[in-house]
Amino acid sequence: MSAASAPGLCGKRILVTGPTGQVGLPIALALAARNEVWGIARFSAPAERQRLEQAGVTCVVCDLATSDFRDLPTDFDYVLNFAVLRGGNEDWDRDLAANGEAVGLLVAHCRGITTFFHCSSTAVYEPAGTHPLRETDALGDSHRSMFPTYSIAKIVSEVAARTAAREYGVPTVIARLNVPYGDNGGWPWYHLQFMRAGQAIPLHPDRPNLYNPIHEDDLIRHIPRLLEVASVPATIVNWAGAQTSTEEWCGYLGELTGLEPAFEETSWALPSITIDTTRMHELIGPAEVDWHDGFRRMVQARMPSLLRG
Repeated sequence: MSAASAPGLCGKRILVTGPTGQVGLPIALALAARNEVWGIARFSAPAERQRLEQAGVTCVVCDLATSDFRDLPTDFDYVLNFAVLRGGNEDWDRDLAANGEAVGLLVAHCRGITTFFHCSSTAVYEPAGTHPLRETDALGDSHRSMFPTYSIAKIVSEVAARTAAREYGVPTVIARLNVPYGDNGGWPWYHLQFMRAGQAIPLHPDRPNLYNPIHEDDLIRHIPRLLEVASVPATIVNWAGAQTSTEEWCGYLGELTGLEPAFEETSWALPSITIDTTRMHELIGPAEVDWHDGFRRMVQARMPSLLRG
């Protein structure tokens, strides 16, 4: 899906946090084709800022850990929060400030908006093996083995968004995202890099390792509908594609490239987080990009020389 074909929103003033990230970048670029888009981030890589500005995005340097929004207007139609600080050194104060406190303070700053969209993660769930997790299932610390603060900080950010929705009367939607990927890469792309390097891909011993990858085209397509289902109290919905497994998608990447995946079972690997998408289908419709097609497109976009034939 090209930026020019991004559906639904036109002529709006939209703030995107985290516009240089895995998910925020393609969405910001798509929205900028027909809307006035602002982006806030630290912009530590000049090339990322330049790409956004060339697409028409107004970039403002901002560190969400300090929540200093003095240089940011307040008169947006929508705020889309894709920012995330995934600390690996257990800096809890900084990570909770950037992921949690900043959400509430940003809504307070832009309290006249029509809708606040918060991109959460299915990392907030307590792992339950092959059980497809629903929005009402137990929350937990599923990512602690690799990202010590991530799951807890994401739970905190949801609470901040829910509180701000009620305090300021801002319709809010919280989308719990599971394994995004696309031309911008993603977790399956990292697995392919493991395969290229001849390194074993870590798997949790509780196999198969099940997930629900979703292509960036579907993320772009779903944004307008997600904004429509926002409410007070906040609407919470899973955001995911069809179920597959790390083992299966690595095998398919091997078919595409001729590379042979090797696996290593280890308890520090992330456990299965597979998702029930019933509520998602009711509210915004299903994902449409089949993961086989999406993975082929990902490799074609990022390193076409790897594709066999």
